[in-house]
Amino acid sequence: MAKKLQPKGSLIAALDIGSSKIACFIAKVKDDNGNIDLIGIGHQASQGIRSGTIIDLDAAESSIRQAVHAAEHMAAEVTRGYPLREVIINVPAVHTQSHLMRVDVQVLGEAVTDNDIRRALAKAQDQAVQQNNSTPVELIHTIPTAFRIDGHEGIKEPRGLYGQMLEVDVHLVTGNMGGLRNIASCIESSHLDITALCSSPYAAGLAALVDDEMDLGCTVIDMGGGTTSIAVFQGRELIYADALPIGGQHVTSDIAKGLTTSIAAAERLKTLYGGAIATMTDDKDLIDVPQLGEDEHTLPNHVPRSYLVSIIQPRIEETFEMVRARLNDVGLSHVAGRRVVLTGGASQISGQRELAQMVLDKQVRLGRPMRLQGLPDAVAGPAFATTAGLMHYVTERTEEMPAEIMSNVDAGSLFQRAKMWLKENW
Repeated sequence: MAKKLQPKGSLIAALDIGSSKIACFIAKVKDDNGNIDLIGIGHQASQGIRSGTIIDLDAAESSIRQAVHAAEHMAAEVTRGYPLREVIINVPAVHTQSHLMRVDVQVLGEAVTDNDIRRALAKAQDQAVQQNNSTPVELIHTIPTAFRIDGHEGIKEPRGLYGQMLEVDVHLVTGNMGGLRNIASCIESSHLDITALCSSPYAAGLAALVDDEMDLGCTVIDMGGGTTSIAVFQGRELIYADALPIGGQHVTSDIAKGLTTSIAAAERLKTLYGGAIATMTDDKDLIDVPQLGEDEHTLPNHVPRSYLVSIIQPRIEETFEMVRARLNDVGLSHVAGRRVVLTGGASQISGQRELAQMVLDKQVRLGRPMRLQGLPDAVAGPAFATTAGLMHYVTERTEEMPAEIMSNVDAGSLFQRAKMWLKENW
């Protein structure tokens, strides 16, 4: 289906709500091809959010307001001071589920059209909603991953091909209403409207993967402060998304407990001296660890760097082992290929890439938001891959939005609708 281009001159805003930070990007569509210029950036430490779940509405709302205000202030010259009204937001993968479905629709010997594909996707959406009657869900993504016409497989582009029956494999991502309502409440309290939702690891993959990685198979591991999210791509499409309730904040907590220091000091030590793999000089390198409750001017408390690494490594190794086990459980370990891309702020610890290679037995690289041009160095790292990916999603992948599919599907005349219904149900 043809993507829906944003009108030239319109504003697009992306809001990434994470456990450790909240980031907002504002961009302006600069031409008729949908290309954008980044005009506003704001980010703020998260408050009231733990492991991807909002635990304090007022604190979370305050953090969101501050991040949005910073982006609005930077973009004020272009926006002429008008406040932001609409945003696309991420959905933490701890609040989502992946559903793989196969649906078919009759095309009655005619050429397959965009509308036939929309009818198949709408049918999958209806089935997903009916299957979750007891626990209401929000549809987030409806992604066609494979097509068949009259049983013939390997069709990548069915439009224009003739046949009797079109079969579509669909990956549906749904969200838990409880978690989404809390997020929506914070957004609405900040006087913003949500225009679209996007799964966090999906957005990170859209920003950080090259086309060949998406096509041949790749796993994105988005390592955030409170969660580690997984997205598996193949054939240029997302085929699986999941999350583990463990992240960089757990590593910080381990350091604080192991070295008897404050959370703030532990975060600083992790950032400056942390490592996931021991080196030959670690025993000789001494670091000064502030003691919990002690005056800053007391005698220095020197600890070898090797001790810090011995605290960090087991937690990160456990995280990658859990990712490996999850991929094995769903049967995607081999399907996902031998490529892994790490994104997220917690992916930047020294030696983490090498440790991931050993545990996962795959080729691993650190991913950066490469598809959004003009990013300042301060926000061009792995920590901002999800925020940049939200921009890419809303400009390039609108056809996967469930609301767009339902609003554009056309069942034809009353006679055609009745004929199709009889064919598909009898």
